Amino acid sequence: MRTPLARLGAVLAAVIALIAAPAVTAAPARAATQAADQWNPPAGLVQPLGEVWNHVESTYPDLYGFRNYGWDQVMANRGSVNYCVRWESDAPVSAALRDRIHAALKKQFGKWMAAMVESDGTGHNAWPYTDVPVNIVGWAVKNRSTLQWSDNSVDIYAGVLDGAGAPQCAPDCGRFFHQDGNYSKCPGGAARHYDQSLWLTKGFQGGAGGDWGQRVGQEYFTSALGQENIHIYLHEVGHTFGLDDFYDWSPTGQCCFLMKAGSAAQITEFDKWMFRDFWHHLKSRSGL
Repeated sequence: MRTPLARLGAVLAAVIALIAAPAVTAAPARAATQAADQWNPPAGLVQPLGEVWNHVESTYPDLYGFRNYGWDQVMANRGSVNYCVRWESDAPVSAALRDRIHAALKKQFGKWMAAMVESDGTGHNAWPYTDVPVNIVGWAVKNRSTLQWSDNSVDIYAGVLDGAGAPQCAPDCGRFFHQDGNYSKCPGGAARHYDQSLWLTKGFQGGAGGDWGQRVGQEYFTSALGQENIHIYLHEVGHTFGLDDFYDWSPTGQCCFLMKAGSAAQITEFDKWMFRDFWHHLKSRSGL
């Protein structure tokens, strides 16, 4: 079920009739750019990385024209990302469970962002942010009673459903629906917009990911909160930033890596360099 982002153009129109949520504007992450623009993958990865990019260029219908990759979202926010949690389940959520989900989401997303930081603490290849805060600004549920807290730490959307009957946060606040950055109809304005949704669905198997966010099983995610790597979620975030699937082929010399589903449970060196390569090909449109 994993969907590579660049192909989501058509798929997302349908799938994403399902996404939305408000968001707290995060303080911009600290920027740190390298003095020189560099692209220097390890020699042994040059050929497989080239094969991957050639495949991407030949299969993504709007590779360079698409403007809502995770990269675009972080840049638009000047170094942060806002999330909505879509709780498609009748399992109760205590404040303690909510906070654990928030903490796990921040940690796991941060693993991909860490791939863009060099050992000396600078951003790789002109990437301007060495820290990308994740703000969880809303929760969507069918019934308010499912959420067993009364504080106002996040916006709550109860009974706001998509076309398939799944809870969603307000479309008026969602970047997927407002890629021009116009959140004038969002109750909290731009400060409460959300860029992505963590969609947790009871009984859902596998995962799906795109510019709208990531969808995984509710039971899977909550049972993995104590794990170092929530690997299905991590795989889907890779799609949010444009990385492809590898169901029917493998790059030369690469057998096991996160984006080849089922072959690795963490971000590998090859995943890191594929991630960096995507930025390498898109960063010029950010003026860097």
